Parts: sequence; C-alpha cells; structure tokens
Amino acid sequence: MSDWQVAFFIGLFGSVHCIGMCGPLMLAVPFKRRSAWLLAFDKLQYQLGRTISYVVLGLIIGLIGKQIWLANIQNGLSIVSGILIILAALSRLIKHSFKSTGIAIKLMQPFNNMLVWALKNRAGHLITGMLNGLLPCGFVYLALVGAVNTGTVLNSAGFMFWFGMGTLPLMFAAALGSGFFTVSLRRKLNRVIPYFMLCLGVWFVLRGLALNVPYLSPPAMDAPALCK
Repeated sequence: MSDWQVAFFIGLFGSVHCIGMCGPLMLAVPFKRRSAWLLAFDKLQYQLGRTISYVVLGLIIGLIGKQIWLANIQNGLSIVSGILIILAALSRLIKHSFKSTGIAIKLMQPFNNMLVWALKNRAGHLITGMLNGLLPCGFVYLALVGAVNTGTVLNSAGFMFWFGMGTLPLMFAAALGSGFFTVSLRRKLNRVIPYFMLCLGVWFVLRGLALNVPYLSPPAMDAPALCK
C-alpha cells in the first residue's frame, strides 16, 4: 500500500469521527440558494476548503520534516510514531479517555473565535471550510504524522491532499443528507476505528524497521538532497 493510499484511508476512517465532531458546524453554515445543485456546490466548496487547509499544513510539516530527512532519522521517527498510534488505539479499545486540559482549550479558542466570526459575517462555505480544516483534531494529527514520514515537502503536501480526499465522501454525504448517519450507525463505525489505528501503528513500526519486505517494510533510504 502506498503512502497516499494510507492517507486516503486515514481520512476515510477519520471522517466517521469528524461527522460527529464537525457535522453541526458544517450544517450551521448559512446558504441562500434553493437549487439542489447549487446547494451541493456550496457543500462541496466547504469540503474543498478543508482540503486546502490540510495541504497547507502538509507543506508546513514537510518543511519542518526536511531537517529530519536530512538528518536521516526518519526511520526512528516512523517507529516512535507507530508506537504512539498503537498506544492511542489501545486507549480507545480499553475505553480510556484523556481529559482536555486548560492549555488545549486555550489553543482552540483562537480557531473558535475565527469560526464564530466567519459564521456571523457569512464568510461562505470555502472560507469556513478552510477554518474548519485548521481546528485541532486527532485524525489530522495522525495524518500529519504520516506526512512527516513521506520524505519530501511535496510528498508531505500530497499526503495531506489525499487525506482530505478521504474525508470528502462521507462528510459530503452527511452534509447533503445527515439523516443517513444516525447516532447508532456512527457508534458501530467508530468501533472499527481503533483496530484500523492499531494496524496503521504496526505498519509505521515495521516501515521504520526497514526489514526489506515489499510494500510492508521497505529498505531504508538515503537522506534526500537539500534541493528537494
């Protein structure tokens, strides 16, 4: 499985969680048009706005990761990332939750203020979607962990693009017909997510070990050149 396929599936599975967390915000964006096609276009703009923000975050994390790649320690980073993902998955499987701290609430406040401003001033679906993409989210962090392990800045941005594309199908469907995703259905789908995270964490660890197993644990690569 390629990095971008992994990114897509992180987004696809993560969107099940996002429907519950960001769904109310998505449905709160006002619209004036009555045409079904124009309504669908508005909702699509919102999803594309989120993806634009994810790509920008990918570029930023790629620039930060360049120093890691040049130091040729990406294999160690992949192992550490995998272990953290496994721990996060196990915490969900044993139903252990981490309480939000005051620091986390303070970090989210500026984003909340921007979203409130966007809704009050009818900034539109694209801008509101871009702001939504910047909200702190566990699955966005998970995708950024994957992006920083890709090897180049462009690959990092591409990883986040495909993550955004992965979130699009279910989020777009929920925006058009939220009744389909009932609380019961979301709960059932959420039970699968920790197992997906567990498999993903194991894959990151195996990739970092560079066991020369095709598609699963490729051999270690040399550090990329500075011009990349």
